[in-house]
Amino acid sequence: MKNYLLYLLFVCLGTTTVLAQTPSPDEFLGYPLGSKFTPHQKVVDYFKKVAAANKNIQLQVYGKTYEGRELLLAVISDPSNMDRLEQIRTNNLALSNAEKSAKATKQPAILWLSYNVHGNEANSTETSMRVLYTLAMAKESNVKDWLKNTVVIIDPCLNPDGRERYVSNFNMVSGVVPNPDPSAREHSEPWPGGRPNHYYYDLNRDWAWQTQIETQQRLVAYHKWMPQVHVDFHEQSYNEPYYFAPAAEPVHQDITTWQRDFQVTVGKNNAKYFDENGWQYFTKERFDLLYPSYGDTYPLYNGAIGMTYEQGGIRAGLAVITSDGDTLTLKDRIDHHFTTSIATLETVSTHSEKLLTEFKKYFEQSTATPPGNYKTYIVKAQNIERLRKMAELLKRNHIAFAFGADRTLNGYNYENQKLENFKVERNDLIVNLQQPSSVLANVLFEPQTMVTDSNTYDITAWALPYAYGLNAYAVKEALIGTYTFIEEKKESIPAIAKPYAWVMPWNSIKDAQTLIALQKQNIKVRIAEEAFTIGGKVYPAGSLLVYRTENEKSIKDFSKILSEIAKGNNVSLYPIASGYVEKGKDFGSSVYKLLTTPKVAVVTGQEVSSQGVGEVWHFFEQELDYPITLISVQNAGFLDINKINTLILPDGTYTEKLAEQLSSWITAGGKLILMEDAISSLVGKRPFDIKKKEYPEKKDKDINERRYAEKDKDDLQNSIPGAIYKVSIDQTHPLALGLGKFYYTLKTDEKIYEPLENGWNVGTLKANSYIAGVAGEKVKKKLATGLLYGVQESGRGNIIYLGTDVLFRSFWENGKQMFTNALFLVN
Repeated sequence: MKNYLLYLLFVCLGTTTVLAQTPSPDEFLGYPLGSKFTPHQKVVDYFKKVAAANKNIQLQVYGKTYEGRELLLAVISDPSNMDRLEQIRTNNLALSNAEKSAKATKQPAILWLSYNVHGNEANSTETSMRVLYTLAMAKESNVKDWLKNTVVIIDPCLNPDGRERYVSNFNMVSGVVPNPDPSAREHSEPWPGGRPNHYYYDLNRDWAWQTQIETQQRLVAYHKWMPQVHVDFHEQSYNEPYYFAPAAEPVHQDITTWQRDFQVTVGKNNAKYFDENGWQYFTKERFDLLYPSYGDTYPLYNGAIGMTYEQGGIRAGLAVITSDGDTLTLKDRIDHHFTTSIATLETVSTHSEKLLTEFKKYFEQSTATPPGNYKTYIVKAQNIERLRKMAELLKRNHIAFAFGADRTLNGYNYENQKLENFKVERNDLIVNLQQPSSVLANVLFEPQTMVTDSNTYDITAWALPYAYGLNAYAVKEALIGTYTFIEEKKESIPAIAKPYAWVMPWNSIKDAQTLIALQKQNIKVRIAEEAFTIGGKVYPAGSLLVYRTENEKSIKDFSKILSEIAKGNNVSLYPIASGYVEKGKDFGSSVYKLLTTPKVAVVTGQEVSSQGVGEVWHFFEQELDYPITLISVQNAGFLDINKINTLILPDGTYTEKLAEQLSSWITAGGKLILMEDAISSLVGKRPFDIKKKEYPEKKDKDINERRYAEKDKDDLQNSIPGAIYKVSIDQTHPLALGLGKFYYTLKTDEKIYEPLENGWNVGTLKANSYIAGVAGEKVKKKLATGLLYGVQESGRGNIIYLGTDVLFRSFWENGKQMFTNALFLVN
């Protein structure tokens, strides 16, 4: 089969021997593949055209993007397999469910090829059309044989919105002839770039969390098929060669020896064809297998062989001169991705029986002998709404769970990191690892992820109890939950004909949505800054109050509107008969502040992190359903307090000029929310009182004796790719309401601040705040104590300091509570 794949490259480009009803990409597009970037709709049209002309292809549209572009899969195999495709799929699912009746023989393996998850890594969608045509035509006997043993699923573009952003810009700024000079504008992108989706999210980091609509729809399709092999096609810097598996360390301990070994098998076959063509490549060097939400790790934790392939080429356009002086073309990049696509098919076909046998064994072992130190994870029902959200996430990931058991157990307490006895209560969520999805469940819940090499590519801690702000226990006993649902607590609400006020809780995003609905109807809402007792019932600080008289004056049918809002949001409003309380302050006190309706803007532009902007934008539109204005940095200094009273500066770099411009707006009553580096860039500028905590650098007496080979060890001492810290909270401050005694944050940098002298130090790190994940020794010393979250009053306004990304990738649920507090409660 020597030079066979190289031969296929030329066959696929040819137009003389193709069947009339199945056009080649060149014929359909009207230009040679690789000479232009193809708009997404043309790619979709081509897939539909080829599928319509071939009985061995089934096209499935599995959803649409935020901007309305189609997401589709092409399922391709030998006609004999296509005739029984549904039988193959259902039997394959039975294998992944560890059903004894499922047979791993006489069944093709399933290979899933995912292209273009990052929009500006644009060559792989072009490649997908060549792969589709090659498999549809199956001219060579080898291809026909491979398809007898394999069902191939092609997703031509995981991120159409981002790709279209990149392609449209490239076509707009490039000339008639490609300019290979790296400094030419066609090799640069305007903010926010084409890499992310509509909301500027990195879809390659969203597999487990499924916060984005593209991921949510794709994972529904993925779990209907559960492939044995999944390949995620990427591009890296155009000055890099090609990367394919085997992957680099760290590799999560739950990834099996078989999975690691088969990556080597695939890599060697890929290398064979690259060697024949003299193409450069590397393996085992950079891309690790730890973080659970990649396009390679998520399949691995679901029993497949997950792999990333990286072609040099981000922003390379149609041609670019590399640092080696070579010219890299789009056609070159397509050749390389095409070769690994077909070589992987060959490997999967050759080893299909073994793949299926090991696949079945994987899930049988997952059920019989779950991985890790613990057999059950129990999450306490401290906050029902956040517990519901966790349950929804588990359901989307096909992780089984139950609720409640009448038991007292001994387990590892996530909060104090000690073994202790605890009682399992009715609504506690129970994840028993004796299930097919035990590996993924263990990875998502394990308190400490074992990291064999700290030179990792992403965050190193993500345990769901910390992310959701819910205490949990890990136990070594296999506990089976008693119930399949959360018990709704039915409280007796007194019937009062003419209430003085109504009280509602403030614990969740659902409560924020209720507040939004009330303020949208111009209903005045107040916050209780202190707890109070009335009718024998204690209402905590943070409770919201609606006074009848002050609303009836201006709102017709007020009581009816209030009742409809409560019913529509499924919340309980507790009527209060009198403004006289048994304990605490009466309702005429100043501790019941009237909440201002936020009129919100977020700053965007070149100086700002697109991820930071996207997290805020997505949260407002997709979770709060609340209006937000996106403005440029240039316009941020000219705000009208009557139109915008709340301004968010996401992670970014801001100037002293902007600080000066915002000063009078804040003094007039504006609320400024600074996130991450927005704080550090404004340190020392008026009116910001916050100061960065500095640590004296000790000179290394033996600096001249350092070994060059150990330079990476020095870097790792200052590294914190993503570790969890426990933040001590001032529970009385509005910024901290609903969070409990502690807030668990994901820290991705070493920045920390001095306590505010004239302000409120709401969230601080104290001694022994480190919880989990990789943090270098020097970083740990710097993060020993200091301020992360604070509020400073300035005139009639407020400055809110959020020193970490509380909306991190939209899966850090507990942070959403703090962010919502900042928006609605801090006045």
